Amino acid sequence: MDPAVSVIGDLVPPTVGRLCRTLGRAGFRSWPVGGAVRDVLLALMTGGDPKAAAASCDWDIATTAHPDQVRSLFKRVVATGIAHGTVTVLLDGVGYEVTTLRGEARYSDGRHPDSVSYVDDIRADLARRDFTVNAIAYDPESGKIEDPFGGLDDLRSRVLRAVGDPAQRFAEDGLRVLRAARFVATLELTLEPQTRKAIRASLGSYRQVSAERIRDEWMKAFRAREPSRAFRIMQEHGLLEITAPELLAMVGCRQNRFHAYDVWEHTMRTLDACPPKPLLRLAALLHDAGKPASRAFNHDKGDYTFYEHERLSRDVASALLPRLRFSKEECSRVEALVSHHIVAYDGSWSDAAVRRWMRRVSPELVADVLELSRADVRAKGSDATAELERLDELERRVAGVIADCSALSVRELSVNGHDLMRELGLPPGPELGRILRELLELVTEEPALNQRDALLERARRAVGSADQRPEPDAPIEADRSG
Repeated sequence: MDPAVSVIGDLVPPTVGRLCRTLGRAGFRSWPVGGAVRDVLLALMTGGDPKAAAASCDWDIATTAHPDQVRSLFKRVVATGIAHGTVTVLLDGVGYEVTTLRGEARYSDGRHPDSVSYVDDIRADLARRDFTVNAIAYDPESGKIEDPFGGLDDLRSRVLRAVGDPAQRFAEDGLRVLRAARFVATLELTLEPQTRKAIRASLGSYRQVSAERIRDEWMKAFRAREPSRAFRIMQEHGLLEITAPELLAMVGCRQNRFHAYDVWEHTMRTLDACPPKPLLRLAALLHDAGKPASRAFNHDKGDYTFYEHERLSRDVASALLPRLRFSKEECSRVEALVSHHIVAYDGSWSDAAVRRWMRRVSPELVADVLELSRADVRAKGSDATAELERLDELERRVAGVIADCSALSVRELSVNGHDLMRELGLPPGPELGRILRELLELVTEEPALNQRDALLERARRAVGSADQRPEPDAPIEADRSG
């Protein structure tokens, strides 16, 4: 027996074991199945941490019990997918999906089976699953692995292979082609040739996948060590043509002499160089999307330029992200990161200039902007030492600003709008906002002035200077005789 298989029983969480025993006492068979079994086995095979894998997985159970029978055995059961044989059993505050063994079915809509038929054979249930590495079940009664399609061998060989006919598997659920791309990245597998060949031929079913499901797969892929593996599959096999065609202009778009790669390759390397934070990596995917539209040859310099490409890249993000159903908050964050990913810092910046840059970027985004800029620099393929040192120096100066508790927004001033209305008799309105912005600019230049009395005195002067301004000339009526 494979050493990995022999110890998996010790890694099944106690609550999962209790759930299976409860089903067993009622005369039903049950098997932990799918992703949790796969991830624990992969950790055992590759020298990873199987306990951490077991603890972080969602454990799903396949059973011979029908949904109503499962509901009768447990106190807290949610009918999360009862039409397809699935209920969620809540034990010790954790939900476990329990699904009745199902057989093959037709999928007319490329997503849901036309009908659900229950079976008693775990192998028949595994036959309808997407990939061999997901078609592995653990039998807690015998302590053996059910692996009728060679998933263990494929895990050892690091191969992603469809169960049975890949074209049939992909036609059943259009999301499976995107899951293939995601698993290539997250599990670090290689696509088996026939499975690879079937992807483009199955794009008709992929077109029926909802934007929300695509978004969720992207976000999972961004957590991989090298998310570019997923996006290269999407680009090569036509998924991006459907989901994000505006990104394809980056492929083959030549850059200037400071880059060793075209825009697409540079983007893929930037993606991998970012920390595994999904929204940050989403910004990395989009940070140069506007370069193809801004590309121009400067004959004086003898090189290509990409003026305002960050603005055009933000416009691409503004169009794409709502289409993929990202929230307004997520869209705003990614658009801001894309807009500010170029950090043109040098040591001549004054402390006030650093504070103004932090204000412009917004303090809560500064760390991510620096990370994105570092990844962008590293992905050029040329010596990045000097640029990285400048970013490190800026990060140290940013840390100093934070340590000094410098005011970087109107909210951090020692006075607020209510203070100005009460002390200076100002009404609410644009003038109040103008004075607060002037006070913030003053404190940006000299943080020591962020004291209540000093700011109120400066505000009085600002009101006085506004009172002394001449009245604007009356507007001249346009000649409408026309």
